[in-house]
Amino acid sequence: MTNETTMPTKYDPQSIEKGRYEWWLKGKFFEAHPESEKEPYTIVIPPPNVTGKLHLGHAWDTTLQDILIRMKRMQGYDALWLPGMDHAGIATQAKVEEKLRSENITRYDLGREKFVEETWKWKEEYAGHIRAQWSKLGLGLDYSRERFTLDEGLSNAVKEVFVKLYNKGLIYRGEYIINWDPATKTALSDIEVIHKDIQGAFYHMRYPLADGTGSIEIATTRPETMLGDTAVAVHPEDERYKHLIGKTLILPITNREIPIIADDYVDMEFGSGAVKITPAHDPNDFEIGNRHNLESILVMNEDGTMNKNAANYDGMDRFACRKQIVQDLQGAGVLFKIEEHLHSVGHSERSGAVVEPYLSTQWFVKMQPLSDEAIKLQQAEGKVNFVPDRFEKTYLQWMENVHDWCISRQLWWGHRIPAWYHNETGEVYVGHEAPADAENWKQDNDVLDTWFSSALWPFSTLGWPDSENEEFKKYYPTNTLVTGYDIIFFWVSRMIFQGIEFTGTRPFEDVLIHGLVRAEDGRKMSKSLGNGIDPMEVIEKYGADSLRYFLSTGSSPGQDLRFSTEKVEAVWNFANKIWNASRFALMNMDGLTFEEINLDGKKSVADAWILTRLNETIEQVTRLSEKYEFGEVGRALYNFIWDDFCDWYIEMAKLPLNGEDEEAKMMTRSVLAYVLDNTMRLLHPFMPFITEEIWQNLPHEGESITVAAWPTVNEGLSNKEDAASMKLLAEIIRSVRNIRAEVQTPMSKKVPLYISAKDADTLAVLEANAKYLERFCNPEPLVIGQGIEAPGQSMSAVVTGAQLFLPLQGLIDIDAEKARLEKELEKWAKEVKLVQGKLSNERFVSKAPDAVVAEERAKEQDYLEKHATVMKRIEELKNM
Repeated sequence: MTNETTMPTKYDPQSIEKGRYEWWLKGKFFEAHPESEKEPYTIVIPPPNVTGKLHLGHAWDTTLQDILIRMKRMQGYDALWLPGMDHAGIATQAKVEEKLRSENITRYDLGREKFVEETWKWKEEYAGHIRAQWSKLGLGLDYSRERFTLDEGLSNAVKEVFVKLYNKGLIYRGEYIINWDPATKTALSDIEVIHKDIQGAFYHMRYPLADGTGSIEIATTRPETMLGDTAVAVHPEDERYKHLIGKTLILPITNREIPIIADDYVDMEFGSGAVKITPAHDPNDFEIGNRHNLESILVMNEDGTMNKNAANYDGMDRFACRKQIVQDLQGAGVLFKIEEHLHSVGHSERSGAVVEPYLSTQWFVKMQPLSDEAIKLQQAEGKVNFVPDRFEKTYLQWMENVHDWCISRQLWWGHRIPAWYHNETGEVYVGHEAPADAENWKQDNDVLDTWFSSALWPFSTLGWPDSENEEFKKYYPTNTLVTGYDIIFFWVSRMIFQGIEFTGTRPFEDVLIHGLVRAEDGRKMSKSLGNGIDPMEVIEKYGADSLRYFLSTGSSPGQDLRFSTEKVEAVWNFANKIWNASRFALMNMDGLTFEEINLDGKKSVADAWILTRLNETIEQVTRLSEKYEFGEVGRALYNFIWDDFCDWYIEMAKLPLNGEDEEAKMMTRSVLAYVLDNTMRLLHPFMPFITEEIWQNLPHEGESITVAAWPTVNEGLSNKEDAASMKLLAEIIRSVRNIRAEVQTPMSKKVPLYISAKDADTLAVLEANAKYLERFCNPEPLVIGQGIEAPGQSMSAVVTGAQLFLPLQGLIDIDAEKARLEKELEKWAKEVKLVQGKLSNERFVSKAPDAVVAEERAKEQDYLEKHATVMKRIEELKNM
């Protein structure tokens, strides 16, 4: 059934990955089965924006999800990984407008309907690119359930949420100071604003009193907004100004009279103690303006140019106006000092434009009641578990200090706000559809913030608001959300409070947080730095398996990951090692079938050891994977596959395979097949392509490794005694090789080897397994016994339970050997100190499991014996 001809001689990821994904899809191995009795396990993909190619961060994020979903499917769960994409309002509209500009067209030339049609074409094109990249990565997605944030089902969910929140008084429309992006001409929520420190200035001015009796000094960082001033405020207890409260000032340039008002908000200690009030262009001034019934005068247009209220500056760009007004105020003697000042300025996350605080009528979500429930959830049993848990604090800090959420956006691409205004009365109607007499009503032009629909993703994708939908009932709440720490505020928090509000429960059990993929030097990857890496190019060169294994095992949860081509190449070498070892095993299986695999007979010490190590690795990989410690899983798999299986077991298996004992040959073939089968299953979630290819060539049961059972520990195949014996043999062989290398004696040259066993049990083990020592140490003679003294000038080594001597007369430098042993003595002294430090720690001894403490005591005994033996050998050499 299986032999070497079915596997190419060379590991070539491109050829083994080609066509495999399509084969998986054709077999429907990734599809969930709602009708099954299996326990569900659900992940919804963080939907990528339909704006371009996926980057390394997406590759990392989705690989972690794929590992979880493949493992759970193999563990017998009805695993659903739901794919989908986000319409990404501002980002996508900006891309489409940029494309149209290159054709000398604006969205206004097309009109709303045609522009939206163009954007849908863009979406279809880029959704195709994204799916192609998902396939290259080998992601086990259930495409039969793919969703898009603007599809009909999700649009209905968005309307349902908006209407319910509005009717509950949690969505309202009001005139407020919002963050305004003049480049995209839309409102932004607080978290879409990035604050950067930039060099600015304080402009100090004197506003004259209307009665000509003096002036008041004020300072501002935005002199262009003074044209919208409607008051100057002072603290009511400020002795300097008490007598002026109620008087008026002449606003320079406009010559408007504005009052001097008293308000507790003013800090008497800061600056002159007097502040200009511009209600339409500052959030604090807006609140003061409301308290004192001040007029709000907007002096800017939506595109950041000055408007007709800005007097002679009408039509000027806001920053050009700043320069001009500064000159004019200096000329008029009003501006008397410019003080350089480094200050934090908000920039649009999308366009990079300086954000303008701007008075505008927008739609808002009242956050306090929603955030209170979200905070309360984290004190309950069914809370959301953050991994690592330190990110719960990050999440709670935001929830505890949240502001009302501005959800309206002045765009055409997105969910249009389900609100209509009566043509005559101005009455507002909110509903799923337009009122019956639709001709008398006009729908709101704005669309909802992208995050409004994304916040519903875990339940809207599963059929909500139909709470009786079978898929919603089975797969919600979901199990694990995998995402980066950079969108905890944007997305994770919003999914939680909307999930609680509309489903009464958390939307996911665990949130696995990862960091950012950085360049090798630790800098953030960006277009401007030109240090970005295209994951598709890495796959083209090294294969998807190499990239996936590097990304998933290269850091611990919550930490950033530095991309390294060298490390991806090292993974390719690991995959190549697996390929060659598998090919060797298949060449020697001699047509073994799955039914012929039998592990019941007599096993060699190597057979028993590798089966024991396999059990240990299964336990370790399963336990660590459940804790999302994929870096540790990677180490466990690498150590088992490279060191134990490839470097030791396969070499030892050559003895029976090349021998005459048919029973031993058959057992070795069975062990090779069983260990490789289980190892490929353990490795499959990380390296799906190579493991499927190898597994298909192995004697196996079932159609695909994707639906094969996850390995479980078989206690009947664990043999601690044989494992300890193998450990001793490996230690001896390693020590002999090290000594040979030190004195430059090749393995091909026979050398005398004396082994002195500590006790009869060790002696029995060594004698029973002498064939391995003869094969891998190449001794002549091999002398095994108890109480053996060092024969003449010998090099020596101490192993657990025995001492080795290699009398290499003429090759030994006694002084060098003593120096080597002194270093070894120092090593064992350090080990003794470390273990004794642990055992003297009462907290460790009382809290650690008994087995762990016993293991540490056994280590202490072993290290003490080795230390004593090395010391004795040093004394012997001193007497030579």
